[in-house]
Amino acid sequence: MQLSPLIKGIITAAAVIGFSLLAYFFIDVNSKLHYLVYGVYAAGIVWTLVAYSLSPSFTGKFGDSFNIGFRCFIVATFLVVAYIFVFNKLHPEFAQESAKFYKEQLLAQKDNSKTPDEIEKSVSSYKNGYNMAVVYGSIFGYLILGAVVTAFTSLILTRRKY
Repeated sequence: MQLSPLIKGIITAAAVIGFSLLAYFFIDVNSKLHYLVYGVYAAGIVWTLVAYSLSPSFTGKFGDSFNIGFRCFIVATFLVVAYIFVFNKLHPEFAQESAKFYKEQLLAQKDNSKTPDEIEKSVSSYKNGYNMAVVYGSIFGYLILGAVVTAFTSLILTRRKY
């Protein structure tokens, strides 16, 4: 059975979300293992492109390969970012902890000319914009990573002679 890039994108997103949840519950917060989430995401894109290169519909053109990879990573990115948004909405303590750290940074600045009221307003603004900042950062990061992995893998697969 041939899976479409859409289905592979959904499977990739499910794997990324699953690994992200496992990492959240079972891996120390400061561990570098959290970066494996990006490896799972990249592996899903590579899987899609390698399967395409082995299929009879493979043309050997970079644009066609990139198009297949794009279909996979755009779906995966959308689903993962939706998960990140919901996850952060369900965990407001992330914004509170980050705002607390931000306030400590503001207070620790030696050339800080802000009044305590201005600092509180800055911290409140930071806290209110935390979820959107995380979502925007995730969108940007996953799209860039998806494009790079897709372009690199497509380039390798279109240059290779079978």
